[in-house]
Amino acid sequence: MAVKIRLKRMGAKKSPFYRVVVADGRYPRDGRFIEEIGTYNPLKDPAEININAEAAQKWIKNGAQPTDTVRDLLKKSNIL
Repeated sequence: MAVKIRLKRMGAKKSPFYRVVVADGRYPRDGRFIEEIGTYNPLKDPAEININAEAAQKWIKNGAQPTDTVRDLLKKSNIL
């Protein structure tokens, strides 16, 4: 099972809001997930990033691979 940390798109058309979730790589983008570990709102200025650092580090330690976008968000919030 390839576990990934990725974004799940929420919000209305033209106003995206994302949840940072841990999911099996075989599931669809907005489908089933294992755990929600944070949120990302790109519409605020500056963009609002709320990620549970303990949960993110636990999943990365257990082998979950963050996507490129999530990796950048983790770096910006000083988790990676």
